[in-house]
Amino acid sequence: MGVRPPAGGPAGLPGGEADVNRYLSVRDLPVRGRKILVRVDLNVPMREGRIQDETRITAVLPTLTSILDRGGAVIACSHLGRPKGTVVPALSLGPVARRLSELLPGRTVLAAEDVVGPDAVAKAAKLRPGEILLLENVRFEAGETKGDKAFAEALRSLADLYVNDAFGACHRAHVSVHAVAQLFPQAAAGLLLERELEYLEGRLNDPERPYAAFLGGAKVSDKVPILERLLDRVDSLCVGGAMALNFLAAQGRPAGKSLMEPDLAPVCEAILGRAVKNNVNLLLPVDHVAAATVEADRAEVVEADALPEGLAAFDIGPRTIRRFSDVALASRTLFWNGPMGVFERPLFSTGTIELAKAVAASGGVSVIGGGDSVSAVHAAGVASSIDHISTGGGASLALVAGEKLPGLEFLSRL
Repeated sequence: MGVRPPAGGPAGLPGGEADVNRYLSVRDLPVRGRKILVRVDLNVPMREGRIQDETRITAVLPTLTSILDRGGAVIACSHLGRPKGTVVPALSLGPVARRLSELLPGRTVLAAEDVVGPDAVAKAAKLRPGEILLLENVRFEAGETKGDKAFAEALRSLADLYVNDAFGACHRAHVSVHAVAQLFPQAAAGLLLERELEYLEGRLNDPERPYAAFLGGAKVSDKVPILERLLDRVDSLCVGGAMALNFLAAQGRPAGKSLMEPDLAPVCEAILGRAVKNNVNLLLPVDHVAAATVEADRAEVVEADALPEGLAAFDIGPRTIRRFSDVALASRTLFWNGPMGVFERPLFSTGTIELAKAVAASGGVSVIGGGDSVSAVHAAGVASSIDHISTGGGASLALVAGEKLPGLEFLSRL
């Protein structure tokens, strides 16, 4: 996954508010001779039956091997895509099971043809210590996304104990991450989930200062909760991407043809005011890389005060890159979520790539909050210099925003 080992000990708010050790760990689960239902996140990108990125598969291997090496049997379950309660062959976890077998040489990895049907039940019953059974896509079952009690009980009947290592799904109250956990005598956190909590709660709730956050993406509406939360915690907040144009417009600056959410103007004004009140250094773009359309072959750098009506901003400009990079290099804790522009297109990728390099070079504790920012640090070739790359975009945003994650509710507490 490209991470450095964390420095120092566990961190958290006084009184244990962010005590990342508050849940029973898979390390302490009595697994010998038992079958463990492990919710993992194997929602990997697929194309014509081939896995395009196996990061999420390799990320769960430590938890699986921890159980297998101690004499337990693993019944793993995951979703893949959005089949909406019907069987979609293109979204089968069969290819993932085959890749798991390759990544765990010497281990028996079985694939069930269903989730809680006859094949899964039969294979689970015969599963021996040291073996893995991967159930079929849990979203093939309509009850998964509806909190169906019968489906929860059917999953429960397959195993003795439960482990959640699917951080990327923890913000959803689906059966396999939420309802089923309360049916087991013990429900533990996996190693990946523990690491996510260590950084997204522990390190960010009790940061070494200066603490800077970098937010990008298309819509302010997607980031309002985390913006409000960060304004109570950070020293500097740098906002890029199309969402930044809404804040610039709230300051009376032109937005040209850029993607806008005019109904959120009062929200943007309130956030700007709150930044001033909290003495947060909120930085917005001072220049843009602009073009008539995102498909354009040529672009130009324009000042933020002079964006023409016929152009839209698709990336931050060179002066903004320097300003944001200076903040990154001066910070001791850094959180980044969302690209600075349409970085999928090389013409508009410079801002995102250069920010990734600056975050990696900072020397501070760097945390990438999932989503497109993960692709950016890999594209920039700096993933190995980032302290923590989250496997969950929506889950990481929800956790940093202070929201309760359903996937944590029924884990056994210490």
